[in-house]
Amino acid sequence: MRTLRYVLCDVFTSRPLEGNQLAIFTDARGVSDELMQSLANEMHLSETTFVLPAERGGHAKVRIFTPKQELPFAGHPTLGTALVLAGAMEFGEIRLELGVGTVPVSIEREGARVTFGWMKQPLPEHLAFDQDSALLEALGVTRTALPNAHYSNGPGHHYVCVGSRQEVAELKPDFAQLEQLTPHGVSVFSWDAEGVKTRMFAPAAGVFEDPATGSAAGPLGVHLVRHGKLAYGDTLRIEQGAELRRPSELFVKILGEGATVTAVEVGGGVRIVARGEFRLP
Repeated sequence: MRTLRYVLCDVFTSRPLEGNQLAIFTDARGVSDELMQSLANEMHLSETTFVLPAERGGHAKVRIFTPKQELPFAGHPTLGTALVLAGAMEFGEIRLELGVGTVPVSIEREGARVTFGWMKQPLPEHLAFDQDSALLEALGVTRTALPNAHYSNGPGHHYVCVGSRQEVAELKPDFAQLEQLTPHGVSVFSWDAEGVKTRMFAPAAGVFEDPATGSAAGPLGVHLVRHGKLAYGDTLRIEQGAELRRPSELFVKILGEGATVTAVEVGGGVRIVARGEFRLP
């Protein structure tokens, strides 16, 4: 009988039972690719991570799976895994080896308890996409407040800005149409003086709606900087997940000079809520 232990935590929140759930298998040595995918499907969360010994000078190697596929990078799995591992380490920074390279996460503590982290994300690149009209049709959006944007920082993301928080809350996308249209996530958001409200849909990845999407938060900040809605160095607050009864809070800082972005940082809190194990033959 083989025992595989995991930690369940809530990411991008300071309160348990909110934010985005994450399962972390803390010792995945000897676990096959097929078993990792089956376990991720069994957990049926947005993502599940598997921790392995470091190979390139980091603190750990981490593999990330949705219920359908492996990802080279994702935000809440990176942040959640780093903060859970930091609970057993006294480091101020945890470096995780991911499919996109090594991602550093700086750690904040209240006493001995790890409470918050900032991850330095890969810089987003332009993602080729020429079906904006079909994308808006699938979302049920008739008017946008900013030009659509398309970025990749490992996973791909499409960004559609609408005029109000209410429009975001009332979205009823055609998931079948979205799944056929793009393999990437679609972030529909509104911006105002209080920050951003967003919803993220990724049916092709097996995630119809995500409560908190850290990988999408960084490029969203870049998009707002490029349209004069956010200044370099300012902290952007993003709300997500209310429609799923999983309210989440993400923070973004974009650094750069002129038209050149030099760093993308995304932060949030993490709470451990459960521990368990699988016993497999």
